[in-house]
Amino acid sequence: MSEQRFQRPFGGQGPGPRGSGDFGQDPYGQGSGGHDPGYRDRPSNLHRFLGGSPGAVLVRLVFLSLLVGAGMAMMGVTPGLLFAQAYDTMHALIALGFDTFHDAGRWFVAGAVVVVPLWFLSRLFARGR
Repeated sequence: MSEQRFQRPFGGQGPGPRGSGDFGQDPYGQGSGGHDPGYRDRPSNLHRFLGGSPGAVLVRLVFLSLLVGAGMAMMGVTPGLLFAQAYDTMHALIALGFDTFHDAGRWFVAGAVVVVPLWFLSRLFARGR
């Protein structure tokens, strides 16, 4: 096999397969200084999290907040009304969930009144065989 087939991952140069024993070299091919010349080109974690520079994101958020606030004002919706509706909706969903569990609990008890004695009788008669 040719040694040229085996190249280092991430653009590093050097002969041999990955397991050639040169653990001290930088796997990213940055050289011995450890300085990456393209460092400024990559976005920081904050830029990636925000989706852009903080100033640009702030301007976009202010603009969108004004648009949405104007639309809500035209429809007569207030933040207090939104929170009250959200609270009422969550309360209704929780009550519905508890009603469902209450119904399921009654179904369980009604079924257990029939199933458990039948199971017990079948085990007693199977033991006699």
